[in-house]
Amino acid sequence: MRTTIYGIANCDTIKKARAWLAARGIEHAFHDYKKMGVDPAVLAAAVERFGWEKVLNRQGTTFRKLPEEDRTGLVATRALALMEANPSAIERPLLVHNEHIELGFDAQRYETLFA
Repeated sequence: MRTTIYGIANCDTIKKARAWLAARGIEHAFHDYKKMGVDPAVLAAAVERFGWEKVLNRQGTTFRKLPEEDRTGLVATRALALMEANPSAIERPLLVHNEHIELGFDAQRYETLFA
């Protein structure tokens, strides 16, 4: 089994998800957007599964600080480009376990996924 969690190291939700995995002895790789950038294939897979509207974190500081012209009139292609250029605007965590993708941290969903 292969598990990778994508996000930003100082994100509280990432910390909770990683602590949950560690407490259960689940080995995982951590892909830090700040150091490694965005994996376009994983981002595209997340957008395909959840829709760009859920993957893009519009409540976060990064998105709110973007110029108005970048935040308005978004469509899938523009949203993908915006997230690739501003990885902090991606909802976190993005967890890939084998071929399954989860968005956000929910202990019950993780429990089911790793059962």
